[in-house]
Amino acid sequence: MLGGVDAQTEFAAALRSKANGVPSCLKGAAQGRAERRFAVYRNTVAAGLIEALAARFPVVERLVGEDFFRAMAQAYVTQEPPRSPLLFRYGGSFADFIAGFAPAAPLPYLRDMARLEYAQGLAYHAADREPLPPASFAALDRGRLADFRVELHPSVFIVGSSYPVMSIWLANQAETVVPLGHRGAETALVSRPFFDVETRRLQPGTDAFLSALQARASIGEAVAAGEAASPSFSAAEALATLIGANIAVALDHGR
Repeated sequence: MLGGVDAQTEFAAALRSKANGVPSCLKGAAQGRAERRFAVYRNTVAAGLIEALAARFPVVERLVGEDFFRAMAQAYVTQEPPRSPLLFRYGGSFADFIAGFAPAAPLPYLRDMARLEYAQGLAYHAADREPLPPASFAALDRGRLADFRVELHPSVFIVGSSYPVMSIWLANQAETVVPLGHRGAETALVSRPFFDVETRRLQPGTDAFLSALQARASIGEAVAAGEAASPSFSAAEALATLIGANIAVALDHGR
């Protein structure tokens, strides 16, 4: 067991980069042998983290190729050690790292793809909640519908992009890359209402509608947010998405 915070900090720094040398807390071996053994340990840890990133961001890896991805991941692992004992949380800052990684600059949408895939991982591990059946909405008094608040499933994440991130993701689910027919901004809804993570494209304004609901706005306030976000927003389509995606888990009236 390492003794004290300083020793643990030194050990962690040595794991990130061989430039930091062997931690002084390691004793009982000749210096050269200690360096060789610690180098094996350092490489094993780094390889494990790189594999975790590859499993978490498969489309990002496919878009840049395995060699490029592993070089990028190696740079990230050196800079960003895990900050949680839960490995599925590792990579939360990978998207921001990609945005500042100069060799990835020719693919400006790569950051948003990483954001999307990280959200998918969080949705997979989110708490389970039973979605409301569609009949719950059909039974509501239409005259009071605007006053109701909807609690969304814990697995709901909304990922917006200036690029066709959803189309790119879909194109890379096939064995061969599918040519893109759409080039504009897209927003994806990520959720896991049942067993599998679901990812779907949202219509303009529906992202603002769902984000407002997630922030505990009433349905009426959420509709206003959708209308303000896009002139093509359709309240009927937004409600159909809310119900059809099975992401509502509770309804309440009033504050």
